[in-house]
Amino acid sequence: MNMREIARRAGVSSATVSRVINGSTIVREDTAQRVRKVLEEVQFIPNPSATTLKYGRSKTYGLIVPDMLNPFFAEFFGAFEDLLVEIDHEVLLTSAQTAEKLLKSIRRMLMRQVDGAVLMASEFDTQSVEPLLRRRVPLTTVDRRTVHVGCSDVSIDYELGFAEAVRHLVSLGHTRVGYIGGMKGPHTSEVRANAFKLAIRGAGLTLHPELMRLGNYRVSGGEREVTALMKEAEPPTAILTANDLTALGATHGLHRLGLSAPRDLSIIGLDDILLTEVCQPPLSTIRTPRKRLARVCLEALDFSKANIESKGVQLSVPTELIVRETTGAPRRRERTSKTSRRKS
Repeated sequence: MNMREIARRAGVSSATVSRVINGSTIVREDTAQRVRKVLEEVQFIPNPSATTLKYGRSKTYGLIVPDMLNPFFAEFFGAFEDLLVEIDHEVLLTSAQTAEKLLKSIRRMLMRQVDGAVLMASEFDTQSVEPLLRRRVPLTTVDRRTVHVGCSDVSIDYELGFAEAVRHLVSLGHTRVGYIGGMKGPHTSEVRANAFKLAIRGAGLTLHPELMRLGNYRVSGGEREVTALMKEAEPPTAILTANDLTALGATHGLHRLGLSAPRDLSIIGLDDILLTEVCQPPLSTIRTPRKRLARVCLEALDFSKANIESKGVQLSVPTELIVRETTGAPRRRERTSKTSRRKS
């Protein structure tokens, strides 16, 4: 059924039907209710392409993530989509592991005339997203910690969570703490590593560079690097990781060595993905609140949308330590004997 027929049934003009569909406030409430009743009766679904052509807006926001396989981004997508549904918008989701794929993703968003975009892939420079900014598409980046004209940023306060995590380990008696980070390249890898260093020094501990390893934000990186760490002459008694997948990989790596957490090594992840509660043992981790992050990203987009000619706003989301069952007091004597047995 087309708009003219709906207008005839409601006793109004096609223009009035269009205004009601698009949320205009100039239509009298009793008239709007009459139109909505007809729309509901015939189960009318407006054509989004027609709306885009007429009004120059698509009621769609783009979301670019670096890795579809990482549960953190899937959980963030769910939270972000829930918020947009509440305001009658939708999400165009894409992933970008390479600069070439990022450019293709941006091209798709320009073709769809998105009303704004959130870029969670921090490894790409600002030049990569220039096509969006040139066309006055509001942009929000995550954890780049810099803003530009038309581009806001939402940082994640890793410093807060890492400091809390290290203090927790110190309270348990740990003094030799290691770290498995992300790969070189993404800016967020550097941010997280610096947050770890700051937390170690802030707790009055000695920073051991040989106990800081590069992972890949995946299970395989955590398993590989914890194996190398535990073969050190003096292995750590606890580690922090750049994300939960790395921590889960470290837990698996310990198991393959005949060791376990927290008996032989305390482990703290980062993100608090849903899997961390149900894995065995449940993972201690630093929570990044997805719903709050999604809400703040939308606030940043709204700011840039309203101030497209000005520099964006820098916002932040806090983190917090969630203590579960992979942290405990160090068992130095037993760890020493096990290390000796592995070397013999």
